[in-house]
Amino acid sequence: MKSLFLSAVLPVAVLSASAVVGTSSETFAADSDTVFFKSVEGVWSGPGEIVAGKYKGTKFTCNLNGTTPDGKAGMTLDGGCRVGMFTQPMKASIEQKGRNYSGIFLDGAEGKGMDIVSGSVVNGDKVVMALNRKQLNGVMQARVADKNTMHVTVSVRVEEKLVPVIGMSLTRVDDTAVGAIAKN
Repeated sequence: MKSLFLSAVLPVAVLSASAVVGTSSETFAADSDTVFFKSVEGVWSGPGEIVAGKYKGTKFTCNLNGTTPDGKAGMTLDGGCRVGMFTQPMKASIEQKGRNYSGIFLDGAEGKGMDIVSGSVVNGDKVVMALNRKQLNGVMQARVADKNTMHVTVSVRVEEKLVPVIGMSLTRVDDTAVGAIAKN
């Protein structure tokens, strides 16, 4: 049962760190969005925990690779998350469609995943996105604290409140982080 819950809810937290909607002007928004997406490119790893609900206290570890499409605003995160000895493949693709972003986790809401239905950039280092899967509505917030640290929180709507359900702290583990260290 725990793995069924994780396959439905965990993809939201793990794979959402990317969709954004433009800000005040379309050209500025595209540039700002591209900068945010580029900041999430690379290899990320780190722990997470389910912080509410039936599986509160369940800890997991994720390893993800972020890429951006050529000539388009958006990104794909691909990898997996491990709970104990079980690994759940994770993949999300987000792409700009007109003035908005849309995307899917795993195979989208029609399958076992979720749909990204809207989103926006906040202060250039954080995205907030609306998520949907049939009767489940939620919000994902991802903040790039610095070039090597990303925090993700997923909340679901319970009645009229948003309740945090999943928290993650990812660290960049690719050459981008190592290459930024000056050699003496």
